[in-house]
Amino acid sequence: MRTVKLKSTMALSLLASAVIGATASSSALAEDTIKVGVLHSLSGTMAISETTLKDTMLMLIDEQNKKGGVLGQQLEAVVVDPASDWPLFAEKARELIEKEGVAVTFGAWTSVSRKSVLPVLEELNSPMFYPVQYEGEESSKNVYYTGAAPNQQAIPAVDYLMNDIGAERWVLAGTDYVYPRTTNKILEAYLMDKGVAAEDILINYTPFGHSDWQSIVSEIKTFGSAGKKTAVVSTVNGDANVPFYKELANQGVSAEDIPVIAFSVGEEELSGFDTSPLVGHLAAWNYFMSVEADENDEFIDAWQEFLGDEERVTNDPMEAHYIGFNMWVKAVEKAGTTDADAVQEAIIGVSVPNLSGGYSTMMPNHHITKPVLIGEIQEDGQFDIVWETSGLVAGDAWSDFLPDSKDLISDWRAPLSCGNYNVVTATCSGQNF
Repeated sequence: MRTVKLKSTMALSLLASAVIGATASSSALAEDTIKVGVLHSLSGTMAISETTLKDTMLMLIDEQNKKGGVLGQQLEAVVVDPASDWPLFAEKARELIEKEGVAVTFGAWTSVSRKSVLPVLEELNSPMFYPVQYEGEESSKNVYYTGAAPNQQAIPAVDYLMNDIGAERWVLAGTDYVYPRTTNKILEAYLMDKGVAAEDILINYTPFGHSDWQSIVSEIKTFGSAGKKTAVVSTVNGDANVPFYKELANQGVSAEDIPVIAFSVGEEELSGFDTSPLVGHLAAWNYFMSVEADENDEFIDAWQEFLGDEERVTNDPMEAHYIGFNMWVKAVEKAGTTDADAVQEAIIGVSVPNLSGGYSTMMPNHHITKPVLIGEIQEDGQFDIVWETSGLVAGDAWSDFLPDSKDLISDWRAPLSCGNYNVVTATCSGQNF
């Protein structure tokens, strides 16, 4: 009996060891992936733009895994849908960080969605890469701004219209939310600093999805008939662009008469438009699909092969994710860990290829260096690049043209480690804004 008992005990011990071993193997397997959060709207009004960025991240993660992953571990995409609901972005970000344990998040589109997520990122000390142009006036330790700041898009666009087109009167037309309002506040100050009179600046805002442009276009047409070259700087977002450009054409406002330069119309948006009313108008970005560079050709081929669709286009926010993702990978490998603080320290100064044939660098203010391009809309929905900066432009978190921010700098390196350091008072007024 004793022998049997001993054998039974041994059997139970072996069984327990096997269970523990299996559990340990499962845990090791779970820990063997590095989770990457993807926070983009897959439903609602912004899905048309953000679904493409979700697919971009899946492609980048797939390609990195084929190279062996990061730090010897495979990457695992964790995709959530904040459904174009701004408060839901914060909830989904918390889910990614606390429940899923992601090491990094790539996501958001509108400024209001980014601002919704910010407190969660800072509370939990988790990084996010934000890929869309924005209004500036912000710098967070936990956000890497790989889209354009105003000095990388809006200011150069105005300079082009002023110096190359000869614009003297200005219509600043935008959708009524934080990005257009803050951008236009900066542009109005910049134009007046350049000697433009207040009566030569017309500003108007319309709600998301605005469809009746008849009276506004009539006002623009009248404003442009004063004998001075007039241009429209458009921060109109989303579906409202379709009736806006159609109404310009209906009222005989051509690109030659009153050119429109847009900051939110790219290849993805044009792929769903009848482009005939837009031909000849302009857009300012840091990347166009039509850029001639080997890196761009390879990216386009990889994108279309990944989706199995040779007609799919690329756009500027996709390039921003391409740059940001590769910067994160390089910083993690440099730090030897995915720890947020270690990566934050390692990423400043990291340079990776962009899709224009050069390299972009992460600056101490968590913005990157980028070329600025002006493109003219073509019949096929692509852009003919008509102007570009001679070199790369470093993103500025704080505008030089607003009194409350002109004395502020952002530098996340020790010992300063401040997002809004006042160079006059030598004080840091807080982490962000």
